[in-house]
Amino acid sequence: MAYRSEKDSETELEYYKYKYYNELKKGRPKVKFSDLAYRCPYCPGKSKQDYLFKELLQHASAVITSRSRSTKEKARHLALERYMRKYLDVKVHSELATKTECSKPHGDQGFVYPWKGIIANIKTEWKDGKHVGESGTRLREELSRKGFNPVRVHPIWNRLGHSGFAIAEFKSDWTGFNNAMSMEKSFEVDHCGKRDYYTAKNLGDKLFGWMAHKDDYDSNGPIGVYLRKSADVKTISGKEAEDQRKASTLVSNLTNTLEVQSLHLKQIENEYQETSASLNKLIGQKEDKLKAYNEEMKKMQQNTRYHLEKIFLEHEKVTLHLEAQKKRLEQHEKQLQQREAQNETDRIKLHDEKKMNERAAVEQKKADENFLKLAEEQKKEKEKLHRKTIELEKKLDAKQALELEVERMRGALQVMKHMGDDGDFEMKKKMDLIIEDLNEKVEELDHMEQLNQALIIKERKTNDEVQEARKELIAVCIPFLTREVLAL
Repeated sequence: MAYRSEKDSETELEYYKYKYYNELKKGRPKVKFSDLAYRCPYCPGKSKQDYLFKELLQHASAVITSRSRSTKEKARHLALERYMRKYLDVKVHSELATKTECSKPHGDQGFVYPWKGIIANIKTEWKDGKHVGESGTRLREELSRKGFNPVRVHPIWNRLGHSGFAIAEFKSDWTGFNNAMSMEKSFEVDHCGKRDYYTAKNLGDKLFGWMAHKDDYDSNGPIGVYLRKSADVKTISGKEAEDQRKASTLVSNLTNTLEVQSLHLKQIENEYQETSASLNKLIGQKEDKLKAYNEEMKKMQQNTRYHLEKIFLEHEKVTLHLEAQKKRLEQHEKQLQQREAQNETDRIKLHDEKKMNERAAVEQKKADENFLKLAEEQKKEKEKLHRKTIELEKKLDAKQALELEVERMRGALQVMKHMGDDGDFEMKKKMDLIIEDLNEKVEELDHMEQLNQALIIKERKTNDEVQEARKELIAVCIPFLTREVLAL
């Protein structure tokens, strides 16, 4: 992720650099006000401060190497530095042209890419049968102290050990190019450049250095071998064109990605709104059905309570009547026993009345048992009805979920029909699978609907049978008890 972020930052830097560079080439903003007066157009506090040419270059370099400056600020000053060196510093370019071996301008020169520098005349000594020399880390630190900032330095080795050469690698962006060029110019100023290295009769202990060019890349020595393995040759104009293409491609890809994401987001929003509306509708239907069910259950409970209270009052009435009759008979029995002149007929009649009273008590006990049995059966039927209701609710929920799944699959099928290509076999295959799955879901939904209707009809039929049985039991028990009581 860090590598990708660094690449994105470099791409953004190059994009803005070329943008501001093109603006400077068109003459806006203005940089040169006279042969000795130059101004930085990008620093508000210094917009009216005059610089010498070299001072303005130093100012631009300081901003470029600063860690506290933003990407846009660095890009502006990179563009300013490049513009000044290419279009304003005629004298410097003429001197540089006389010192370099290649007479072509930078735009047509071949440079080793990623940018690399060559360090020569590294001091070595013979030790343990081979040449040893200064490490790449120390060379990198030494170059960094001078402000060239190489990424790493690789000493070049051969069969005898350290060859006395090293390759300094720089960043692959234009900052790295500027650092490599600065290193080359610094060595040239000290008369330790490439030309000096190959023409000097006595190299001494000084380090020589220059930026790697095409002739170094094509050389037959260890330097050429190393460069051909790890790098390529590019011209400045070619690198600029390549960066421009990459920037254009990046902008185009980002634009296309944004459009695709916007369309996808809009499609998701539409699907969400449709699903939300369908879900709200189903929730409303479920709440209405639940409300109707609760009202029906409340009504059934009220009716059941009313019938039970009525039976209980009738039972209490018969019980009180039997108790009063029993007391009356017991009192009459005492009276008969007190009578000395009691005939056989009265005793038989009293005996028969006692038998009838006992039978009435037995019948009352049976009626009590039947009453309790009826109440228990009603309780069981009520529980059974409640379980069936719960089962119907579950099946209703499953049915609604299946309806949602069918609607979702139909929506997906419509989207695939609009997005699919007639020549895309994979898309047709996916559509066939969705259609087959959709048909199975529809058949399952029809089957569940039939099963649901069958359960509802069965429940109603069972409930009607229970109610009829309860009415018949009440109709049979109460008149019988009433007749027995009246007979007593």
